[in-house]
Amino acid sequence: MSAIIITSNTELMQKVIDTIKTCYDPEIPVDIWELGLIYELHLNDQNELLVVMTLTSPNCPAAEHLPLEVENKLKELPELKKVEIRLTFDPPWDKSRMSEIAQLELGFL
Repeated sequence: MSAIIITSNTELMQKVIDTIKTCYDPEIPVDIWELGLIYELHLNDQNELLVVMTLTSPNCPAAEHLPLEVENKLKELPELKKVEIRLTFDPPWDKSRMSEIAQLELGFL
């Protein structure tokens, strides 16, 4: 299941996705994009980005630092004027959200 992406700037959105792919859940050797932790990306015409993301569970040990890591890395993109991270657990994450790449890496396929 892939993220909902809303933008008219596909070039900048690709940079956003590439940056997100440098963030990893510390307990799983797969980036958070492939894990399906990113639910939505909204990039408006003013280059303000909203990221709706989740964690593998509400009790995830990465809860305190992973959203902040994503935000800080995205803020390094000079084209972005604003970055907002919105954490949600609705719907709850499950392994069906993982890409085939992640499933192969973790031995689910």
